[in-house]
Amino acid sequence: MTDSSAARPAADENPPAPDAGAELREALTAAARRSGFGRVAPGERPTAHALWAAVGGVRGLIESLLPGFLFLVVFTITAEVAPSVLIPLGVAVVFVLVRALTRSPVMPAVIGLVGIALSAGLALWSGRAEENFLLGFVINGVWLVALLVSLAVRRPLIGVITALLTGDHAWRSDPAKRTVLTVTTWLWVGLFSLRLGVQVPLYLAEQAAALAATKLLMGLPLYAAVLWVTWLMVRAVYARRAD
Repeated sequence: MTDSSAARPAADENPPAPDAGAELREALTAAARRSGFGRVAPGERPTAHALWAAVGGVRGLIESLLPGFLFLVVFTITAEVAPSVLIPLGVAVVFVLVRALTRSPVMPAVIGLVGIALSAGLALWSGRAEENFLLGFVINGVWLVALLVSLAVRRPLIGVITALLTGDHAWRSDPAKRTVLTVTTWLWVGLFSLRLGVQVPLYLAEQAAALAATKLLMGLPLYAAVLWVTWLMVRAVYARRAD
């Protein structure tokens, strides 16, 4: 009887190693599609419905704004750190439970809960309400540095995200696309710079209530406005090239 294992090709015993670069590219593409920018493919016309979906709809709006609003209201009334940070934390826990019970994607609420919990922990540990906003400064600072580095190495981050979404990795050879994607990257630099430029002085001045109010105004509303302008500019150049 012939030994079937001996007859099997040697290649079967040593399958090709997975392409780590391709796997990373697929992971980054999936992340780009889940982002707000990924809600509208470049070249397609952005709509109010797409913008609404990008900010999470009614649930996303509530989950984004309510904790900060509660902090502002409670701190304005009580001037006490503990209730001002613990009440929003309790509400964030409720958001996670509601998503779990309704079998909705739970990770957005979990990520929000972790951020609120870390911020509350800093405020309670220090006894200073302003520390509730420190994590937000770090996140904005990281995004700002990433955007500036991408511009410095001539790989504007909005161009990289657009390439992941469209497969158009030759966009840098097109002067119109390169210019628009560079300008839109600078728009996001402006957003994070404006947030830090306005909010950090309030943090240093220990103006927690004013800091909470400006964070609400410069959070989701400003994000949605910059996202909309980015969509319009990228759509314009891709639609023109398609024509």
